[in-house]
Amino acid sequence: MFNGLIRTLGRSLDFDGKRLLIASDLKASLGDSIAVNGACLSVVEIQNNAFVVELSSQSAKVLALENYKPGELLHLEEALKFGEKIHGHLMQGHIDALGRIERINKLDVGVDFFIELPLEIMELMAHKGSVGVDGISLTISAVYERGIGLSIIPITLKDTLFSHYKLNRRVHIESDLFAKYTKQILKFQNLEPKNQQNKLTWDEAELYTRMF
Repeated sequence: MFNGLIRTLGRSLDFDGKRLLIASDLKASLGDSIAVNGACLSVVEIQNNAFVVELSSQSAKVLALENYKPGELLHLEEALKFGEKIHGHLMQGHIDALGRIERINKLDVGVDFFIELPLEIMELMAHKGSVGVDGISLTISAVYERGIGLSIIPITLKDTLFSHYKLNRRVHIESDLFAKYTKQILKFQNLEPKNQQNKLTWDEAELYTRMF
């Protein structure tokens, strides 16, 4: 599990489509889970001031691999340790979709980003809800028919790669964990016989989510 707070950046040194060599001062160990631009990947080799993570064939199908090419900077986050503070929100490092930066609006304080998303993931987006974008825990400032708005504050611009992002860049999207489970619960409840009682309502689902 991760919490979407980026404290370390790495740089891609080599990528063959399966193995990614990352230069970083992060002290990784063999077998560690590292979120790389939000995707949970396993460390399979340690080198001097660098480590290698390996992508499965399934991961390669759903990730924006162009952002792993040599020379690219990367968001890195180590897995949470038991008892640590959660500064963002709980994230699994499982990428649900790819978004595309459609519009960038610079403000007096911060920058607004508008991210186009696939239609099938929009039902998991909520105004003032949480979303993971390239591994960063962010609050959704607006929800549109085919995308979301994000208001990025100066400290986030400073500590992450958002200050480098350009139009049409593809970004990794991880929807809120509780939204996914709530959707799944309601989906299976709808398959039960019509005379079943005590079904979970959307109001109850929202209440349970707020408890976390």
